[in-house]
Amino acid sequence: MVTPIQFRFHLAKTIEAAAVLLKLHNKPMKYLGLLKMLYIADRIALKRIEQPITGDHYVSMDYGPVLSNVYDLIKKVSVDDDLSLWSKFICSNDKYNVSLRNDPGNGELCQEEEQILNKVYEKLGHLNPFDVAQWTHNFPEWQNPHGSAIPILVEDILRHIGKTDEEIEQIRQEANWEAYLDEALHGANNY
Repeated sequence: MVTPIQFRFHLAKTIEAAAVLLKLHNKPMKYLGLLKMLYIADRIALKRIEQPITGDHYVSMDYGPVLSNVYDLIKKVSVDDDLSLWSKFICSNDKYNVSLRNDPGNGELCQEEEQILNKVYEKLGHLNPFDVAQWTHNFPEWQNPHGSAIPILVEDILRHIGKTDEEIEQIRQEANWEAYLDEALHGANNY
């Protein structure tokens, strides 16, 4: 049996990606908007460079596709060092908004990833996050979870953005190799 594609969650890169969007917004942002733009940026990165920016796990929730680790960090559900690092740079202002506390820089992001984030913000950053969430219901990988959360397989996203079975298998092999190297070089927690 073929194992599902699993990218390694890159916390430092995710914080930098969130910071790019928050800096462009230049004021507190609804966390729903941040989640949607990060998901869309990951989806575009999968199409263009065949790997996501964040490496997060995706789930279908009532307001569309969501990055599950980022959602947990925003909701302060994480109880490990990830939350501590996230909170050093990004803070929840209230129940619905997040803002940039400190600039993490951009050392983890490549130029193309920054361009993707800038384009996503340019197209969606000024829109009502609930409208963007409704729009993401049109992504074929999203399923109505009826109040729960349904995992979204990376393979499903890849198929829906036009990747062939051969390309998907190559992406799987590269993701497995990167995970192996990360584990060998950095151990279980590489941040």
